[in-house]
Amino acid sequence: MGLRFDLLLFTIALLSVPVLSDLILSRVDRRIDLTSQVVRTTSTLKVENAGSDLVSEVLLAFPDSQAKHLAYLSASSTEGKGKAKGSAVSFPVEIVHPKGMPPALTFYSVSLPKGLGKGDSLTLDVLVVFKGALQPFPEKITQADIQLVVFYETAYYLSPYAVKVQSLSVKLPDARIESFTKIENTKIHGSEIKYGPYENLPPFSYSPIVVHFEANQPFAIAQELVREIEISHWGNVQVTEHYNLVHGGAQSKGEFSRLDFQARPHVRGASAIRHLVAKLPPRVHSIYYRDEIGNISTSNLWGDHKKTEMVIEPRYPMFGGWRTAFTIGYSLPLQDFLFQSDGKRYVNISFGSPVNEVVIDTLIVKVVLPEGSADISVSAPFPVKQGQETKFSHLDLVGRPVVVLEKTNVVPEHNQHFQVYYKFSSLSMLTEPLMLISGFFFLFVTCIVYMHADLSISKSSPSYLAKLQWDEVQAAVQQVRNIINRCLMIHDKLEASLRDLSRTGDVQACKSARKAFDGLLKDLSKDLKPLLASLQTSPQAAQILPKVEELVGKERDLQERMMAKHSTVVDSYEKKSSGREIENRVALQQQKITALRQEVDDLLDLIDEI
Repeated sequence: MGLRFDLLLFTIALLSVPVLSDLILSRVDRRIDLTSQVVRTTSTLKVENAGSDLVSEVLLAFPDSQAKHLAYLSASSTEGKGKAKGSAVSFPVEIVHPKGMPPALTFYSVSLPKGLGKGDSLTLDVLVVFKGALQPFPEKITQADIQLVVFYETAYYLSPYAVKVQSLSVKLPDARIESFTKIENTKIHGSEIKYGPYENLPPFSYSPIVVHFEANQPFAIAQELVREIEISHWGNVQVTEHYNLVHGGAQSKGEFSRLDFQARPHVRGASAIRHLVAKLPPRVHSIYYRDEIGNISTSNLWGDHKKTEMVIEPRYPMFGGWRTAFTIGYSLPLQDFLFQSDGKRYVNISFGSPVNEVVIDTLIVKVVLPEGSADISVSAPFPVKQGQETKFSHLDLVGRPVVVLEKTNVVPEHNQHFQVYYKFSSLSMLTEPLMLISGFFFLFVTCIVYMHADLSISKSSPSYLAKLQWDEVQAAVQQVRNIINRCLMIHDKLEASLRDLSRTGDVQACKSARKAFDGLLKDLSKDLKPLLASLQTSPQAAQILPKVEELVGKERDLQERMMAKHSTVVDSYEKKSSGREIENRVALQQQKITALRQEVDDLLDLIDEI
């Protein structure tokens, strides 16, 4: 009811519009393609100038309900006929606001460079692409349901000019049609509905039609696509594309059964997105496809010398309202996309997505130029929002200039080539190699200087002198320990000579051994005197000197006790005393010797700790 009321108001508004009578449309043939999620309307207009003045523009009118979905509009004309027909010439198109027109209409002006004189005619080919013009109805379906959509249009060509003859054909994806508006001269042939011909219709004629049909093609919509194209003059173009994808068809309701989907995918998920096809340039290499989790292996790639196709399969089939995000990247040879003209270099590369099934809400294209690029300009075949930023990468000093292009409502027709012009000195390519060479050079020079430099502490500093004195004290103490250990070894040998005496009874041999050991002990005692003197004069030895002196004193007492014991045992053997008598005589001496030996060992351990 609301739609009918809007159409009534729209029709009433048109009745009050003034007529632009200088031009007439002698014939209009419209063809509407509804086989995909975008609506493509191709109109062939034969324009005639019935007035006396030169006409330099043709107005195209669209209801606001359609204009808000308009994504692409182009107008062209082909000169000549038959075999003499030349190439198509495109005309500039811009939005205009003619006076006296109702607010319910949006007008575009097609500029004619040569103009149309009195009685002249021109055949104009107009391509209009609408995004989001197909509305799912019902808006929610289950996994087993088919997807139905509704399309609104007018059977009469809406124009500010009178139309002599016109016709309309609507191409559907399938012959299964729920319903459509039937008016005079309506025919249906399989999956195509034809309206007309209609003759001698006045300006702003309007006859609304509604088509309700099955459309199971996936509605893949990229809510945001960021394409980063990085140019390297070392021979590579790196392209990275970040997709934020959603299925824009009828919303999925109920539970999802993967078993049913795998058993009958074309029935239990007819409108689901199972895969997408990216058409890449022929010499592409280093291709990857991943998301936040990691690499996605469900993809296939094949190609030849003309093209390369990559079949992208999401991790799960996407039903209406489902979302996913992924990234694809690939490298291209620089010589295929970088050229020179008038002293400038320019990049010539496609603007849109290589995935034709995807329409894009917001497309951001970033062209990263080499560091040092200047005098940057952009040439695009359609209006885009331009900006510039800076990106820092490895070995960059001032950063790389980035040209940022942004456009909304992007359809496959926008996948045209654009150019980024800039100046770049070839000498700038030597900056990074020279930085690497300089870096390694200074690294090697630093290593050489470090290896040959004397980084020790100054020999005149107090800390260095104190360290030297402490090293001397440690050396002297070590020598004292060595001498004490040698004395203890001699003591052990004296004990061994007494054991030999008790076994052999050879007193002379025992006396000779004592005489030799006594000489060794005297020599070692002489060696101790200068060491003790040096420790007594060194301030660094103040802590350890008392223990060293105590050690030397204990060893001398032990030495005297050992000699006294040795003399007692030898005298007893000369007097022919019994073994028990000898043991009784030396028992007290042996106790003192054992105690002294233990004290000497303890002092040695304590000095080691200090």
